Amino acid sequence: RAKSVAFKPGAGNFHDIPLNFFLGPDHWHKLYPIAKGKNQSPIEINSKDVHYDPSLLPWFVGYDPVGARTIANNGRTCKVVFDDTFDRSGYGPLTGIYRLRQLHFHWGSSNDHGSEHIVDGVKYAGELHLVHWNPKYSNYAEALRKYDGVTILGIFLILAHNIPVLLKRFLFYLIKGKEAPFSNFDPSILFPKSWDYWTYHGSFTTPPCEECVTWILLREPIVISPDQVNFSWTLVSLLSCLGVGPRGQGG
Repeated sequence: RAKSVAFKPGAGNFHDIPLNFFLGPDHWHKLYPIAKGKNQSPIEINSKDVHYDPSLLPWFVGYDPVGARTIANNGRTCKVVFDDTFDRSGYGPLTGIYRLRQLHFHWGSSNDHGSEHIVDGVKYAGELHLVHWNPKYSNYAEALRKYDGVTILGIFLILAHNIPVLLKRFLFYLIKGKEAPFSNFDPSILFPKSWDYWTYHGSFTTPPCEECVTWILLREPIVISPDQVNFSWTLVSLLSCLGVGPRGQGG
């Protein structure tokens, strides 16, 4: 879709999904007319069409590791839920301070086609979404109904050539429907070195597809490899907190 996207050098959602979700985006508008709206996500970013906006500020995050609460597998991906009463991020294209609610991953069956957004015709292996909401509204549900209610920080993922086995094992361990306590996790350890970003106004990428999202997409992807300290720590921590081994062993 054509879309006005701004660039700034730096300093999906998880609703209850109806059955027609599995029929694909072409059917979502039957229950959610907004799915045919003018501000739907994801989009393709054509770097030649992006305009530099000097009014945009650098953005920041203020995550507290003790804010992590639970980790769960809903059958499509893994989600980490946070205490959203104090974790905060702001600036960039935002006019206020937002609170981190949850993060989740998008990846596909192919190791190089899992991202939702496309950059210059290219899909990345995956896409990490950190979902924040605007606390000027009374709660998350109200924020979903407001133009500036939500911001999602998106980070593209590249898989090193020897990572697919580990990733598949990780997914294998995350048994569908499994939820467990999860703490002492700062998601900013997953960020790339550069915080340069693209931004545009769009929507959630799954039903109900509310057009309440300010997207902040980091230009630099992160490379996930077995020898990457952050990823290795995260993988071990996730499995440890789930308290499971290979399926059929342990919790």
